[in-house]
Amino acid sequence: MISTNDFKTGVSVEIDGDAYVVVDFQHVKPGKGSAFVRTKLRNTRTGAVVEQTFNAGTKLPKAHLDRREMEYLYYDGSFYVLMDTETYDQVQLTEEQIADSKNFLKENMHLSVLFFKGDIIGVDLPGQVELEVVETEPGIKGDTASGGNKPATLETGAVVRVPFFINAGDRIRVNTKTGDYIERC
Repeated sequence: MISTNDFKTGVSVEIDGDAYVVVDFQHVKPGKGSAFVRTKLRNTRTGAVVEQTFNAGTKLPKAHLDRREMEYLYYDGSFYVLMDTETYDQVQLTEEQIADSKNFLKENMHLSVLFFKGDIIGVDLPGQVELEVVETEPGIKGDTASGGNKPATLETGAVVRVPFFINAGDRIRVNTKTGDYIERC
């Protein structure tokens, strides 16, 4: 059990059988009446953010989230297949379970999979990945100093904005959270 007085950003609690992560919280002590805690909680299954208010000192069960290292093997047309690196068990995930991570998934990539009560609730990619640019407009001499950017299609099919000096065949580093270009490798 965890008290609402001990809330911190990132703490996970269980409410109505679902796991929620504290996104934001505020302890409020009004001039009259008892203190309370105003929170924003993100549902780990749906990703929805809800606002909820608790009396100060209310105890909630802590959600025990299990994180396992897995390796992405391949996409078979309908499922993404991952392998547990310790037990070598294979798991099939749907597009909904992978969500936006599919834009940066590369075969043999190691990632962290989040479990709650035996069910997969999320996939965490590394903070940045190195990918090859498959298609982009060729750079024009003199455009490198203008500071603009152009669309580039990566080997995974994702489209990101890159500087004009990037050409097809170049390897670049991309931020997996924002989808932004970081640097040329």
